[in-house]
This record gives sequence, structure tokens and C-alpha cells, in this order.
Amino acid sequence: MSQATSSIASSSTVSKLAGTLSRRDFVRGGTVVATGLVIGIGLTGCKPGNEPAREMKTIEANAWLRIGTDDSITFLCDRSEMGQGVFTALPMLLAEELGVAVDRIKVEFAPAGDVYINNLLGTQITGGSTSIRDAWEKLRRAGAQARMMLVGTAAEQWKTPPETCRVEDGVIISSHGKRLSFGAVAEAAASRPLPADVPLKAAADYVVIGKPQKRLDTPAKVDGSAVYGIDVQLDGMLYGALAQSPVLLGTVKSYQDDKAKTMPGVRAVVPTSSGIVVVADSWWRAKQGRDALEIVWSNGANATLSDATIMRGLRKAATGKAQVARADGDANAALKSAARVVRADYELPLLAHATLEPQNCTADVKADSCDLYVPTQIQQVAQATAANAAGLQTSQVRVHTTFLGGGFGRRLEVDFIPAAVEASKAVGQPVKLLWTREDDMTHDAYRPPAFDQCAAGFDDQGKLVSWHLHLTSPSITARMFPAVVENAIDPFAIEAAANYPYDVPNVLVEYVPAEIGIHVGYWRSVSHALNCFVAESFMDELAAAARKDPVQFRTELLGKQPRYREVLQTAVREARYGQAPAGRFHGVAVMEGYGTYMAQVAEISLQDGKVQVHRITCVADCGQVVNPDIVTAQIESSIVFGLSAALWGEINVAGGRVQQTNFDRYRIASMNDVPKISTYVLPSDEAPGGIGEPATALVAPALCNAIVAATGRRVRSLPLTRHKLA
Repeated sequence: MSQATSSIASSSTVSKLAGTLSRRDFVRGGTVVATGLVIGIGLTGCKPGNEPAREMKTIEANAWLRIGTDDSITFLCDRSEMGQGVFTALPMLLAEELGVAVDRIKVEFAPAGDVYINNLLGTQITGGSTSIRDAWEKLRRAGAQARMMLVGTAAEQWKTPPETCRVEDGVIISSHGKRLSFGAVAEAAASRPLPADVPLKAAADYVVIGKPQKRLDTPAKVDGSAVYGIDVQLDGMLYGALAQSPVLLGTVKSYQDDKAKTMPGVRAVVPTSSGIVVVADSWWRAKQGRDALEIVWSNGANATLSDATIMRGLRKAATGKAQVARADGDANAALKSAARVVRADYELPLLAHATLEPQNCTADVKADSCDLYVPTQIQQVAQATAANAAGLQTSQVRVHTTFLGGGFGRRLEVDFIPAAVEASKAVGQPVKLLWTREDDMTHDAYRPPAFDQCAAGFDDQGKLVSWHLHLTSPSITARMFPAVVENAIDPFAIEAAANYPYDVPNVLVEYVPAEIGIHVGYWRSVSHALNCFVAESFMDELAAAARKDPVQFRTELLGKQPRYREVLQTAVREARYGQAPAGRFHGVAVMEGYGTYMAQVAEISLQDGKVQVHRITCVADCGQVVNPDIVTAQIESSIVFGLSAALWGEINVAGGRVQQTNFDRYRIASMNDVPKISTYVLPSDEAPGGIGEPATALVAPALCNAIVAATGRRVRSLPLTRHKLA
């Protein structure tokens, strides 16, 4: 990673780097934003055709909503769309209270700005399955405020009480049948005061929320008009290919570029903070020029790094001082006095994000500005990083978010941004920097490895009286947001562990942050995928020790957890747990993550010693559902993602070099690998939980618990290929 990347440290640092964009800055950029319902008017365009151009005014109802005098409605989406459906689900929240059909709303990406901060995560960011949870009240209130102002304006013109008026698909209708469209009153509504009291609909009155809605971004993705980062085209644009050290975090010692500079189409060779960029008039020519560079690398401390040294380091670190994530009773004392103690160690590997779209960034740097076209999950950090690389103020950088061809946490990183900015600044033209698949696979910020130790004790009556989980893994947050963990435990390292749900009187969950010398990053479901595998696998080991069925064992310990019990019981019923066809076997796992309660049952068989996954049954209680179709799709997507990791996912390091360079050695599930997935979403009046990630975490433990049922063999490390089971 570049120096610019590593300097971005914490939420407070991000705020400092990103700055606070003023209202004036946004006006200059063509968008007026404010935290409240402050309405401004700006010229946005002209009507097409042969008629004379005329002014069309757009009302900025708030940071997210524009209403045009031509009745157009535009939603400025402050979250990144990477396939998870926010371009549809978020407008649904707005439409519910605004009183319009969802397909009336045009969606655009919002700029970078403090007003778009994700309140659950502290900066403008798409991650942690927070998009709906953060927007749940925010966007409904924005829609309600705009509707009240528009209705109030119409009612004033009609000299009738606003409460006697209603809204039908963007048209205000009086009790006497008079009608005015939103566009007809939008300009006048701009002068009305912000409503102080904004009542929101009860769930029983929803007409949009909770109903299936076709995705608004599908047509553009089908007809090819959707613009991903890799699709960006600018006038005068050149292309860049980046040479990076083959050893992780290595640096350039020296280089010769004479041959590269003479190659057709090559315009420049630019040393950057992360390597050497060859700039050319096509990407292929840039890559050919890159391949012609003669570079001597300084391998640094990672020259001898390997899988073995990484795991030895984790095991050694595990003996050091741990941070306490949870302490109920006295788990250690209860273990010492237990009639029977069960212990087990678990290991998990590095994993790549493997997004379909490789990392890329297009930068257009001028003397006093920078336009950044980038598929990013973290706009303000991208903005600050570009400003740092260009030597500009943050307010001088405009971030144009594109569609993301997969994120999974990879595009929370900004390591692909500085080189594009530095190259553009050097050549004085826009530069699109594109990584190859091999670049992407071998220079990822990988899912952390882990070494975890479990211990539990039973009393002489067979009651589980102690549970001890000792976690050791690198802290992602310590690198990206160190202020968060300066005097506290990393909250993104203890997920699905500190919230251990079972009724055990003595519980101790500890965490040891252990550096391994390379960058690790947030990976879909983050530490849920690490810790759920360990905790739920170990629960099956304890069930076996107690000579109880795994479902029975869990159920008896979930008496105080009704939402856990319900998802578990429903999954067991729908999967016909324990009634698998001959030769097939079931395994189960439960977890709460991101405010969603979930259970999975895996149904497998073994063919020639290899695991065949026939069916995954998943039950989710994710609170109130905005779009059930998107929820189902997200669960299915997460399961396929988790299945790939459980069966084959592993990044190996030898001599500091990643061994997997493409999908031929880093396998992901193909269509023929995907089992039947049965998804059930329980009705709920609770606030929405996150749904983009939790299902990923349960696949591995459910699968491995099924393997025990099939073979009696306990798998304590992943992937299954390590054990010749896949």
C-alpha cells in the first residue's frame, strides 16, 4: 500500500483529512446539501428537442432528494451499489413517505460529504451490512418532510387544511378533488419552513416497504449503460499499468525504463508511492510497457514470510496478554473445578476478496482540482487519499462513485487510488489505472488468519458450566482506524464471539491482536466468519461430549433467547433435520450478526471421499424487511460466497509471495457447484437488521458439523481441501 493509504488512521483522522465540505463547495459542484430540509433552486438542464431551451428548476429538498419543476424526482444515493441492491431498497424508504411509486425515482450517486456519513460507522462508508439500518429512519423522514412541505404549499394555494389533502404517486389531491403535481408546487415549497414534527407511517400502513420491487439498476446493467469503474471514458484519457513488488509490501530499489519508453504508445513512466506506472494510449500497451521494465525490488522484512511463519507467529502471540471481550462469572475457576473439560484449537487461513471487477481508478488532476472516478466503498477516505496524492485540499477533489463490480470489503481499501492520481498529475491528462487479475489476487488486503483456542467444562451432572474462547488474529481496525482501538478492543475482531448466546454461567471471551507483517482487510462478514466457525463447531463438539443431539443441546441452552430459538427450530423443521435421505447427513449452525438472527442446516453426502453439498436451508429473522426479493438474493449470494471459502478458499504465502494468482488456483463456486438453497425470512416488527453478510459466516460450521455426522471426523481448520474433502 502507498504511504497515503497507511496515513489514514481513524474516524477522527478521516474527518480531519476529508474536511467538512461547505454548502458553497456543494453548490459549485452542482449539488446543494444540508442536514435538514433546506430547499435551494438551481438550473439543472434543458429540455431536449427542437423547441427553444428553457429553464427547468430543481428543488433540493434535502441532501438526498431533488424534485424538478418537470415532476422529476432524483434520489442521491449515499451508499455504494455493488450488487447488494441499495439503488432500489433505499429509494423504497424514500418513496414510502414521499408518496410516489419507486420506479418514478431516478437514482444517482451522491458526492463525498459529511452529510452522507453513515451514523453507524462514523464516515461515509458502505459496509457492515448497515445501509438499511442507517437509512431506516433517515430516509423515511426525508421523504415525509418533503411531502409535508409540498402538501402544505398546495393546501395554502387552495386555502384548505393540509390534513384534508392526500398524495397519490406524486400528485397532491384536495378533499374537493383539486390536483397539483409535486413539480407544480416545488418552487414555492422552497420557501416553507422545515417541519419540526414529522410523523412516520406505521408498519400496517406501508404500501412500498415489505413488498417485492424490481431492481431499478437492472435495465442499465442489462443494456450495458451502467458505468463501472472499468468502463469510465474521458476525453484525452490515457491508461496506466502498475508494477508492484512481487513480495508483499516490498518497495522499488531501482529500475531501468529505457526499453519501456521506446515501446509503441507508451507516453510516460511514472514512479509512484506504490510502484512504477507505465502510461500509454491503450491499456494493453501500458501493460506491455510495464512488463518491459527492469526493476530491482527491495523485499524487506517479508522476504521469508510463509504460511508456516504466519501461523507460528499467531500461536506465539496467543500466549501473550489478551484483551477481555466478555467475562461472565469466573470461567477459569469453573474450568479448574469442572468434572470434565473439553478443549480444541482451530485455525483459519488468509482469504482474498476476489471481486469480479479488478481494482481500478481514473483520475483527472489539474492545478487546482482532481476528479476521481472510482468504484469505492468509502468516499471520504478516497477523497482524502486523492487530495494527499495530488497535493490538493480535500475540498478540491470531487469523487464520482461508479457501480462496483463486487466489493466484499475490498473497496474499503484505497491502495489503488494514489498511483492513478500521481500518474495523472505527472502527465497532465486523465489516467485510468487498471490492475490485472494477477495484481488483484497477489496484492489484496486479505481476510485475516486466526488461531483460536476453546475450552469448556461440565459439572458432575453433565451441565455446561464454563465456556472459554481465546481468539488470536490480526486487527484490521488497528491499521485502518487506530484511534478506535487505542484504548479499546477491536469490535470487528470479536463478532459472533462476545455475543455468545447460550445460557452458561461462566463465559470468558478474550482476544489477542497479533500482527503478521502484511495488510489484512475487512472481508464479507469480517470476524463473524472466523468466530462463528469456531464457536458453532465447538458447540457440536460439546454436544457430542454431552451425548446429546446438536440441535437438542443448543435448544436447551437458548431458553433466554427466543429469536435464536425460533430461527433454529424453523430451520430444523424446514430442512427436515435428522430425516435426510439415505447417505445424506445434516449439520447446523446459528448466529446473530448485524442485528440479524440466523440458522442454517447443511445437507451433504460424500462421494469418493469428497463432500457434495446438496442443500442449504437458511432461516433469517432480520427485523422489518424493505424488499423481500433483495433479502433472498443477498442470503443466497452470501451462502455461495461462504461455500467457496469453506470448500476451497485459501491464500498461501511462500517467500513473501502470494501463490494464488488467478481463479485457476483460487477457486470460487461455479453454477454447477451451487446446491439448492432454501431461504425463509421470518416476519418481524423489530427494526431492520443487516442482511448482506451474516449468511456467509454460517456455511462453514454447518458444513463441518454435517461432515462429523457423516464421518465422525472433526474438521478444525479450513478449507476442506486441506483435508482432501473437497
